[in-house]
Amino acid sequence: MRRIAAIAAALIAAASSVTPVAAQEQAEATAQAAARDCGPRLCYARNLEPFFAALDDARSNARRPVHIMQVGDSHTAGDMISNGWRVPMQARFGFGGRGMLAPGRPYPGVITFGVTQAMSAGWTVNANFGRGWNSAGAPIGIAGFSLTTAGGDERMGVTTDTPDQNFDRVTVCGVRRAGGGSAIIQLGAKTERLDLSGSQGGAACRTVDSDWRQSAAQLTTEGNGVVTITSFATFVRKGGVAVSNLGVSGSQLTHLGREDDRVVADELAEYKPDLIVLAFGTNEGFSQALTPAVFEVDLRAQVRRLRRLAGREVPILLIGAPDAGTSNVALARNYGSPVACPGDPGWYTPTLLSAIRERQRIVARDLKLGFWDWNAAMGGACAASTWRKADPPLVRGDHVHFTRAGGGRIGSMIFSDLDAAYARFAASRPR
Repeated sequence: MRRIAAIAAALIAAASSVTPVAAQEQAEATAQAAARDCGPRLCYARNLEPFFAALDDARSNARRPVHIMQVGDSHTAGDMISNGWRVPMQARFGFGGRGMLAPGRPYPGVITFGVTQAMSAGWTVNANFGRGWNSAGAPIGIAGFSLTTAGGDERMGVTTDTPDQNFDRVTVCGVRRAGGGSAIIQLGAKTERLDLSGSQGGAACRTVDSDWRQSAAQLTTEGNGVVTITSFATFVRKGGVAVSNLGVSGSQLTHLGREDDRVVADELAEYKPDLIVLAFGTNEGFSQALTPAVFEVDLRAQVRRLRRLAGREVPILLIGAPDAGTSNVALARNYGSPVACPGDPGWYTPTLLSAIRERQRIVARDLKLGFWDWNAAMGGACAASTWRKADPPLVRGDHVHFTRAGGGRIGSMIFSDLDAAYARFAASRPR
């Protein structure tokens, strides 16, 4: 944190040395560039062309599913928004499986549309944020949770909610360590052993394929050492799209730094995401300690880290911070004087939210990412109040979290914008 603060201070000092005229010219140039590269919500779509190419290739060549990996906070963990664009995406390009999940049921109230997760009682949870975080605990992967046991016959598994969610491939990853144990993965009549022994660290992953689609998969420990599971995924082997939602409630982007580099690198190599979506900014926007400069430094560092660990310049889409409200005016006064929302007395938008969002846009431009303006999609400042009053309500009473209807609306807009950008790319692609 000291290093990040020092870099942020340097950025602030550099910014303060720019003359007013130069600063105005720079701002105007930035605005003009953004206008050329932005639609009403989606900016810098050309940076997502490798993802669009994967979609296009999948339509003519049934290979592995196109894999979208959304990483974020409670908005992602709740799966309202990710499912809101998973459904139309799979209707358009085909069903590729439920994708990558946090293992087991790492916290009460886990929501996973399409499948139901279960586990036995003998697992210990470590998380990258919250009461579950233990700095001395088991390593964590990109899903944000790890489950650990030293006992035999401990189980975890996934069952589909409806037959259309059935799958013929399951992948499980766990932490490799000296004295590590093993587990049996079962998918229909097929079984494979996941061996987690070894001194090199990182993650070991095992994939089991079935000749027919199945409705359930299960892992059972063998009881010969410590077993830590970091992810559990279901796919179909050929074609379609999978949208994985990997979220930790209350987390901020900086908490990705608590995830083990070697585990994350091995998981990214195994799951091969065609698009990584970073959906943070809400909790940052409510912070009473964060500054935009520090957030920007961390965002740049995390994007570069993910690309380094992936071993390639994987396409990344930043979803900018949404509008959200609070009835605590002191909380809203975290980056200036808040203005009460018209027609909703006593509710305010935290003033830091817009500053966080603009830093996300700048980083997307500079590091060649896509940017989707969630705030614009909602209607701008104080839109959470309007969405709360809709019939049915689109935002819950806290003016932060979305109902299923609201999440579905946001997700459908994300899909619509990406699909339109894909169509433009496909139309211009040589055949």
